[in-house]
Amino acid sequence: MRKVSVPGKSLTGPVSLPASKSAAHRAILCASLAKGISHLSNFSFSQDMEATCRAVEALGVKTSLMGDTLTVDSRSLFAPSQAVLDCGESGSTLRFLIPTAAAGGVRAEFTGRGRLPERPIGVYLDCLPQAGVACRTQGGLPLSISGALRPGAFRLPGNISSQFITGLLLALPILNGGSEIRLTSPLESAGYVDMTIEMMKRFGVTVTPVENGWLVPGNQSYVPRDLAIEGDWSQAAFFLAAGALSQAQGSSILLRGLQKHSTQGDRQAFSLFQRFGAKLSWEPEGLRISPGALRPIPAIDASQIPDLVPILAVTAALCPGITSITGAARLRIKESDRLKAVAQGVAALGGEIKELPDGLVVTGKPMLSGGRAEGCNDHRIVMAMAVASLGCEKPVEITDAQSVSKSYPGFFEDFISLGGKADVI
Repeated sequence: MRKVSVPGKSLTGPVSLPASKSAAHRAILCASLAKGISHLSNFSFSQDMEATCRAVEALGVKTSLMGDTLTVDSRSLFAPSQAVLDCGESGSTLRFLIPTAAAGGVRAEFTGRGRLPERPIGVYLDCLPQAGVACRTQGGLPLSISGALRPGAFRLPGNISSQFITGLLLALPILNGGSEIRLTSPLESAGYVDMTIEMMKRFGVTVTPVENGWLVPGNQSYVPRDLAIEGDWSQAAFFLAAGALSQAQGSSILLRGLQKHSTQGDRQAFSLFQRFGAKLSWEPEGLRISPGALRPIPAIDASQIPDLVPILAVTAALCPGITSITGAARLRIKESDRLKAVAQGVAALGGEIKELPDGLVVTGKPMLSGGRAEGCNDHRIVMAMAVASLGCEKPVEITDAQSVSKSYPGFFEDFISLGGKADVI
């Protein structure tokens, strides 16, 4: 599916959200380190999940999917002394598995596709050699490591991807001594680190928060367990926007599968769409959203919620007034340069948007014209442009529509189930 044409139409009805990709990555890693058999239910398959399963399998873990339950058998973890880990296009897979493989003393080579070989890994190149791990790279992927990770003190900047911090948090507890992680600058995307620590706790491993970091006791053992993966607040944001932007009287969308008190940082979508003027309420079956009097949000600090920026920008483009989004410079090194991609996409559909070094300034209007938007082979850009069609006078044509398979293969099926239209070109 290279292109899709999306005529503007209000959406209404119930939708069951896929499992949280962020939670599932962490659950697979914890289950893999548990050296036993775990069952992860409510599991949603996607290209990123496939990448993580493929990578842990290279380290000796066995995974199998039956229905929506992933079985992780990690009794042979670290049996291979050397391995090639193909991380696909998944930054989480890459950054979580580098310290994990090093903790097992595996001589490993990491490869990837798309923009992943260009995405930063320099934080590990700085700290891992000091802890006994030799790293060989030309600046990106492929990356080869050798040697066994030693416990100790790790100093990292906090304004990097939280994936580096998560990778170390996951790996350090199984070493034969205690470690500490100290941040040299304030932490961004703190919610993702909180999610990591919560998932580790569920698998029997604990860390102690201290000022500007964490103490990580060594000689701990992950314990196999069965758990259900919660729904994804990042993906929920697209349907929250759809509910807020719907034009039909009486329309509403019921989102099933979300945890009200989730540690996912993107749970902030709830309060943000309230600030945009949408009506949200919790019901026994899930979270309901319906349109209200839309208004801009003068200032959004996206440093803790970078994945929400594309859909927040689309929503802002249809809220008359000025919305400013800042703190999102890291979006330039995602699957696309997301600040550039969303600015070009909104402008192509008739919106008024200005690109900043670390964000966007959006001047909203009641309706956009529609037209052709580049998906930039980026799942979040494609889904955001599809939702933008709800506020367009003419249909929206989106390129690279197949990229939704990276995180949400069923997105267009769910879009259509709510009354939307999506015609493959």
